[in-house]
Amino acid sequence: MDPYEIIIRPVSTESALERIEKENKLTFIVNLKANKKMIKDAFEKLYNVKIEKVNTLITSSGEKKAIIKLKKEYSAAELATKLGLL
Repeated sequence: MDPYEIIIRPVSTESALERIEKENKLTFIVNLKANKKMIKDAFEKLYNVKIEKVNTLITSSGEKKAIIKLKKEYSAAELATKLGLL
């Protein structure tokens, strides 16, 4: 699956923005069929960062949300600024 098909869009809710600043995590809506390894590989390829961990959940509206924790040497706030979230 193409990385652009896996990563759909960033989430910019208040709790997602708080995670960026406090926990070095980014939140994205991803393809429902993507697994954690696919999400990790696609995100690393698209944004040239290394990922420590991926957590996923299905929202009540039926979308799959991925909470992506970056490794310590990468800044979620810096990447969020490039994406226009902050």
